[in-house]
Amino acid sequence: MADNDKEQEKEKVVKEKKPKGEGKESSGKKKKAPEKKEVSKERPLKTPQSRLLKRFREEITPSLMKEFGWENTHQVPKLDKVVINMGVGEASRDIKVLDAAMRDLVIITGQKPMMMRARKSVASYKIRTGMPIGTSVTIRGNRMYEFIDKLFSLALPRVRDFQGLNPNSFDGTGNFTFGIKEQLVFPEIDYDEVDRVRGMDITIVTTTNNDMHAYALLRELGCPFRGETRDQ
Repeated sequence: MADNDKEQEKEKVVKEKKPKGEGKESSGKKKKAPEKKEVSKERPLKTPQSRLLKRFREEITPSLMKEFGWENTHQVPKLDKVVINMGVGEASRDIKVLDAAMRDLVIITGQKPMMMRARKSVASYKIRTGMPIGTSVTIRGNRMYEFIDKLFSLALPRVRDFQGLNPNSFDGTGNFTFGIKEQLVFPEIDYDEVDRVRGMDITIVTTTNNDMHAYALLRELGCPFRGETRDQ
């Protein structure tokens, strides 16, 4: 009898227990599954190829191979990069001057430049280590060819009393460096928005270590060297 009473008490306890979730207010609404975002299968638009790059591949490369007797296209020198430096000594006293110089380089090259800081302290110029003294930008690829095309075709002919670039400005390892006194020669720069005239140094780096081969490459690309007439 005692065993039966215990079993009956267990059954009562089980019945009195409420099932899980009972007593909670059910809203009656089911949670919506998160919507899957549709991934577009369209490929991103490619930048159109520069006309100078196309001309280099179709016309300049065969011409240089014929001139120097090369049999492999990999022997032909190519442009590696273009480095543009703009020194701004006043930036150590007024940082806004450097911001204006960086804005000019962005307009000219289409790429954000980096700030250059002094590596050593120079007491005579009141410069300490770490002070901003200029800006620099390095461009490669299709953007580099677009810049070179614009530089040789539009900017340099607008230089006052321009007589050509000095062909002796190669550094002995196939790199060519020259300076421009005004950023106003570039057609993108608006004269009314310029606070002051600034110059810049431009270095064209090639893949060859021979100055003669680098000279022939730049000549075919349309570089206006002093003493040479450009075919129209």
